[in-house]
Order: sequence, then structure tokens, then C-alpha cells
Amino acid sequence: MSLPNDHDIRTDEEPAMRTFTIGENDFLLDGRPHRVLSGAVHYFRVHPDDWAARIRAARLMGLNTIETYVAWNEHAPRRGRFDLSGRLDLGRFLDTVAAEGMHAIVRPGPYICAEFDNGGLPAWLTGAPDVELRRTNTAYLDAVREYLEQLAPVLVPRQIHRGGPIILVQVENEYGAYGDDHAYLRRLTELTRQVGITVPLTSIDQPTDEMLAAGGIPELHRTGSFGSDAAVRLATLRRHQPSGPLLCAEFWDGWFDSWGTRHHTTSAEKSAAELDALLAAGASVNIYMFHGGTNFGLTNGANHKGRYVPIATSYDYDAPLDEAGRPTAKYWAFRDVIAKYAPVPEEQPADPADAPTLEVDLAQRSLLSSEVFAEPTYSEHPLAFDVIGHARGYGVYRAHLDAGPSPVLLEVGEVRDRAWVRLDGRYVGTLARDAHERALVLPAGRGELELFVEDQGRVNYGPLIGEEKGLIGPITVDGRPVTEWSVAPLRLDAIPEIVRTPSSGTDSSLWPGGSTARGVFRLSRPSGLFLETGDWGKGLVWINGFLLGRYWRRGPQQTLFVPEGATRRGANELTVLELETRAPDTARLVSGPEYGPVED
Repeated sequence: MSLPNDHDIRTDEEPAMRTFTIGENDFLLDGRPHRVLSGAVHYFRVHPDDWAARIRAARLMGLNTIETYVAWNEHAPRRGRFDLSGRLDLGRFLDTVAAEGMHAIVRPGPYICAEFDNGGLPAWLTGAPDVELRRTNTAYLDAVREYLEQLAPVLVPRQIHRGGPIILVQVENEYGAYGDDHAYLRRLTELTRQVGITVPLTSIDQPTDEMLAAGGIPELHRTGSFGSDAAVRLATLRRHQPSGPLLCAEFWDGWFDSWGTRHHTTSAEKSAAELDALLAAGASVNIYMFHGGTNFGLTNGANHKGRYVPIATSYDYDAPLDEAGRPTAKYWAFRDVIAKYAPVPEEQPADPADAPTLEVDLAQRSLLSSEVFAEPTYSEHPLAFDVIGHARGYGVYRAHLDAGPSPVLLEVGEVRDRAWVRLDGRYVGTLARDAHERALVLPAGRGELELFVEDQGRVNYGPLIGEEKGLIGPITVDGRPVTEWSVAPLRLDAIPEIVRTPSSGTDSSLWPGGSTARGVFRLSRPSGLFLETGDWGKGLVWINGFLLGRYWRRGPQQTLFVPEGATRRGANELTVLELETRAPDTARLVSGPEYGPVED
């Protein structure tokens, strides 16, 4: 019988004390120079059953570290509640990183951007009247302190000097693009230290003199975010970080997609050449993204630079590991580059099994009924979703008009972000924020007015983070205010169950679509799938009660990724909520993704 290798021998002794510090020129791991070769994987964008495979693929590309943001709003949808279960089990994710023999960089924000809803900030926080975001404000910092204290039991014992994988923690995120309140950054740093984080702390900014000066303080090791011109960017970073290692903490190797645009891709060869230049300069790197994943549910963010543009469900990012966990040409090109600077395992990742293809009969069909809405809130003037504690999703506003039988002009202060309008049960039209639409003509000035409103994702970058959702008043008919409103949130989590056992009620369809369809399909084993949606209108899809996310014929993406962990052997349920056309009769599961036309 052969003896075990040294790394297989287990004892009851405490793990050997390890250190990770910042030296004069290098990161120092146990006192020796160490280059960080990291890849970004956001645990909240990946099904937990896939964490191990994604992390292992990173190691096999030659990386030694995994980086992740922490999405505060996912963990704390309500103040006083902090969820660390299931797909939010950050401890399990970090333990999986450690089990693969890798280090971890954690970026808890509190603001993360990440093309994520509200930049990761909870709606209950950003909607509070006494809160001023991302600055020295007592109410804001009190909430941040509470958040860090809730995170501490996960992060503190998993620092490298305590036997865990965490080597760096980032404070805030690209703050120089937002503000220059250095007292705020110092207070965040103090709060982070007070909860027990002792590993080196970092900041990150795009490497311009203005942003690095505004977003950095001496207590934080400055890092950069860029995807090209490494020599120039690193030189700028060095002017603001005179000593210590250079780290590109976001090496942009792709980009995200937004609804109504083309699919973004970058050349594998050019990206690899940029990575080569960065490593040749002696810098450390975090590849953003190594694996992008998916904006499951309603977690996508939005941008607003003069026009509101919501981000798509897929966060494939044209990364080295695609949305389904398959190595791309960029993976192999990066692997070859990394091999010039560090050992790369001989083992190579295996491609996931081919996705099954089949058609699903969506024979069980129904119209949306009143039971899928929560109890309404009544008020003199329409209330924003935030005011009634509705952080994310859809809701219906109702008011009675008595202006007479002639056509009238309906005007809304602002729609955030899309409203389907009907009068006395008849569809009238749509008001879309991205088209700057705020008014339409109603066929009459009397009757029951209804506006079904979709929050398409909160802005995640710039001065509009934290804005309210829903209808923002005033609302007038021919210039006269409309009063006595109700608003009722749509209970998304109830839809799959209600569709499975549809009501015998006779409620009419809400909007031009407003219908659901359900079908059952069978699998011989759990499998990753791709659901084709290109011919559908606009809506949502669930698999076995797991909300995959939004689809929209506007594109660019034409498929939704279904993670293996959302499926099961035997019968699987597929539920569709269609809002703009008739719900589909069939659904097609196809062999691979279709992300739409590529941006030139």
C-alpha cells in the first residue's frame, strides 16, 4: 500500500499560519514575492451547483485567485434580515475557492456597480429620506456598519492568516468616478478594520489623474481598472501609488449587453496581447470577467447617460468561460499567455455535455388574475414602488376618471420604466422611459384607468443610483390632476404555483398580453439548457419555480440559459409570463446560446 502525499495527510492541528502583505515592490505571500493571477466570478450570478466547476476551470487556465463582489441588496432585501442561504451562501463559495487551492479577493462595496440592480445597494437604503449615498452621512454609514457586521462572521475567519483564502478586500468601488469625499473613504476603512478585516485593503479607479486622486487615500492600496494600453495605464497608476505592487483589479476582457443593442465581443487575440503586455510589465491582474454568468431573476441593472438603457439577462461578457461554463477561444489564448509567466496545470477542463434539444407543449394556459397581486395601497396621489416597500418588479396602478366622454391627454411626470395603459379594460398604449414617452391620448376621459408598470432594472452607475421606481407624479388628464390612486405589486413568486392550479375566475387579460403558459418536459438527467425566446414578445420564464429572468424580442439575446441545478431528472415545469403578445404555444430547447448580432 502506497503512502499518501504530504498534502493528503490530515491532522487535528491548526493550519499553518500564513501571511499576505504588501511589500516595497510586490505582494508578499509568506514573505516571498507573489503575483496575483485572479479571475472574477460573481457567486450571485452562478447557480451554486456550478460554483466548483467554474472555480476549477479558472485554476486550470493558470489563475491562482478568484475575485467576487458582494451584492448587499441580495443579502438584505429588508433591513434587519441578512440571507446567507442557497445561492447567497458566500461562505460556501469561499470554501469552494479554498478547496480548489486558490485565494480570494472580496469586494463588499458597499457600492459595487457590477451592472447589477441599484449597484448592489438595497432599495430600502437608497429610498430612505435621511440617507445621502456614498458620502459622510450618518444614516448611510450606520447602515454600512450594520452590513459589514453582518458580513464579518463570513469574511473574518476566512482570511488567509486564519487559514482561509481571502488575501485582499476592496473598499468602495471606482469612487473617483462619483465623488471625492476622502473622509467617507477613511470612515469606510475604519469600519472595515473594526469588524476584524486585517488583510490589505484596496481601492480601484480608472487610471486617470482625476479619478485616482479623487477615489484614493493612503490607507488603501490603489489599483486600476482598464482593458488596454497597459504601459500608459500602469504609469499613471504608479504616479499615484509610488510603491507596492501594481494591480489591474479589473482587466476588461469583454463587455456587457443591454436590451436593444448588439452583442458585445472582443478579439481573443487582441485581449490576449493586452494581457501579455500587462503581465510583461510585472503587474498582477484580476480578469473581469473570467466567467460572467447570468442576471437571474430581476437582478439586472441599467445605465442612464441621457437615455435609460436596461441591461440584458445574460452576463456572458464574452468572457474566457462562457455563460454555460464552456471554455472559449479567449480561454485558450489567455491560458497560453499565462503559461509564459506562471505554471499552468497540464489538465484541461472538459466541455459540459451537449444540451438536449426538444419541444415543449405549453398547453396549460391562463390569463393573469387578481390573485397574483398583493393587497393594494391607497393614496391621494400615486406612490412610488419604494414608498410601499416594493423593491423590484411590477405593479398595477388604478384610478377612476370622470372628465367626460371625449378623448383626453394623459400625462405622467415620469414612468420608471415601462407602463402598459388601459381604460375600462381596453388596451390604449404603452409609455416607455427609454423612448422618453410620458403622454398619450385616451379615447375618453372617464372610466377605470390602469397602468401596469415594469421596473426594468435600477440604474447601477452615476448620479441616478438610488432613484425611485414606479409612477412618479404628477399625473394629469387634460392638465387636471388625477387623484385617489391604488397600487398593488405583482407577486412574481406566486405565478408558477397559480399557473399550475389556475383559478376558475373570469378575470380578463391585463394588457395586450398579460397571459401565462405552462408545459412539462422530461429529462433523463439534470442538464444545462438553452431556451429559445427570439419569436416571443416580452416577459419572464421560470423552470421548476426558478426565475431565469427576462426575455424581450428587442434583443440582442435570443436564448435564456437554464443552469443544470435548476433542472431535475424526470418531469420539469416551464412557466412563461408573456406581457406583450399572446403567450407561446410551444417552447424550444436548443443546443446552444444565441446572443444576437455582434457589434462591429
